[in-house]
Amino acid sequence: MKTTTTKPLGVFSLVMMNVIAVDSLRSLPVAAQFGYSLLFFYLLAAILFFIPTALITAELATAWPNTGGAYIWIRTAFGARWGWFAIWLQWIYNVVWYPTILVFVIAAAAYLFDLQLVHHQRFVWGLVLCIWWFITGLSCLGLRVSNWLSSAGALVGTLIPMLVVIIVAFFWLKSAKPLAIHFSSRALFPDLTGFNHLSFLTTVIFGLMGLEMSAVHAGDVCNPQKNYPRALFWSVGLVLLTLILGSLAIAFIVPAQQLSILTGLTDTYVIFFHNYHLEFLAPIMVALIIIGSLCSVSTWAIGPTRGLLIATFENQISSLRWLLRINRFGAPVGLLLVQGVLVSLLSSLFVLIPTVNEAYWLLSVMTAQLAVLFYVLFFLAALSLRYREGYQARIYRIPGGNIGLWLTVCLGLSACLLTFIIGFFPPAGIVSLGKICKFDTILVIGIAIFCLLPYFVTRSRIQ
Repeated sequence: MKTTTTKPLGVFSLVMMNVIAVDSLRSLPVAAQFGYSLLFFYLLAAILFFIPTALITAELATAWPNTGGAYIWIRTAFGARWGWFAIWLQWIYNVVWYPTILVFVIAAAAYLFDLQLVHHQRFVWGLVLCIWWFITGLSCLGLRVSNWLSSAGALVGTLIPMLVVIIVAFFWLKSAKPLAIHFSSRALFPDLTGFNHLSFLTTVIFGLMGLEMSAVHAGDVCNPQKNYPRALFWSVGLVLLTLILGSLAIAFIVPAQQLSILTGLTDTYVIFFHNYHLEFLAPIMVALIIIGSLCSVSTWAIGPTRGLLIATFENQISSLRWLLRINRFGAPVGLLLVQGVLVSLLSSLFVLIPTVNEAYWLLSVMTAQLAVLFYVLFFLAALSLRYREGYQARIYRIPGGNIGLWLTVCLGLSACLLTFIIGFFPPAGIVSLGKICKFDTILVIGIAIFCLLPYFVTRSRIQ
C-alpha cells in the first residue's frame, strides 16, 4: 500500500508567517514622518528592494527547498567562509537591533506611568538591561518557550494593534475630523535634492527585511512550485498594505510637530480615544504593544543565535568551541551569554549619547547598514548561482531569463547602496548639524568592528 506524506504548509499559512515576520509596529511612526509622501517612499522601497527580495527568494527557495535558506545559498555560491560571515551578519544586526526595540517598549510603557520617563537616560538604560537579561533567561529555556511566545505575541501584539490603528484612522476620516497631513501632488512627491528628505528611507527599507527567512520552510509547502511563489507575492501585497495604511493612520491623527519616532503609535491611540471619550481603551492597546514587542524580542533572541551555532559547528571553528555549549533544554547558552553582554554594552549608548532619540536613531541606522551588507551577499549569491549552479532544477525562475535576473539583482544592490549611504545623513530634528561628524564616526567604528571581528576569528580556520 502506497503512503503519502502530507506537507503541513499551504499558501495561507506561509503568508501569515511572512506577514508576522516582516510587519513591524516600530516602523510605523518612522514612516509616518514622511506624511503623504510615505506612499512614494514605500513604492520606491518596494520596487528597489522588497519585490526583488521576493523574486530571488522564490527562485532559490524552490531550487534548494530542503536546506537552510540564505546561509546555504551564500555558502554554495561563495564558499564556507562567506556563508559563515553571512550568518554572522544576520546575528549581529539583530544584536544591534535589540536595544532599539526595547526602548520602543519602554516608550510605550511610559504612557502607563509617566511620559517623561522615556527622556531619563539612566532610567531607560537600566530598564533595558533588566528586560534584556530577563529575556535572555527565558531564551535559556529553549525553543519550546520561544515558539509559544512567538505565536501568542504575533497575534496579540502585532496584528491586533496594527489592525486597530487602521480602523481608528477609518473612523477618524468618516467623522470628518481634521487631518494632520495634506493631500496634493506636491506633498506626494517630496524634494529629493537633499539627504535630509531621504534619511528616514533607511528604516523604511529595514522594516521590509526578513522575507527570505521563510525559505527554511519551502520543503514543507504543499505543491511548492506554485504555492511558494504565490504565497510570497501575497505576502508582499499584504505587508505593503498594512504598513502603508498603519503609517498613514498615524500621519492622519498626530500633527507632524508632535510626531515622535518613539511614541507616535501610542500618541495615535491616546488622541483618538480621547476624542471619542474612550480613554480606558488606550492602556489596553499599549499593553498589547508591550506584550507583542517583548514576545518578538524573545523569539529573535534565540532564532539567529541557533543559526550562528549551527554554522559555527559545521565549519568546526575551534576558537569558538567554548561557545557551542548547549544546555538540557537545547538552548545555546554560551552564545546567549555573549549576546547578552554585547547588547548590554550597546545599551550604554543611551547614557553616553546626549539624547535617547539620538542613540535610538544611531542604533537603528547601524542595524540597517549591517543588514544591507548581508543583503549584498544575498543578491550576489542569486547571480552567482544562476551561472555556477545552472544545472540545479529551478521550479520557479525570475521572469525575463538572465536579463530579468540581472535587473532584479541590480535593483536590490542599488537599494542596499542607497540605504548604506543615506544612513550617514541623519535627520536634522534628531541629530544637530554640529554632531553629524561624531555620529558618523561612531557608525563607521561600529560597522568596522562588527565586520572585521569574524574575519580574525575565522582566519585560516574555514576553507
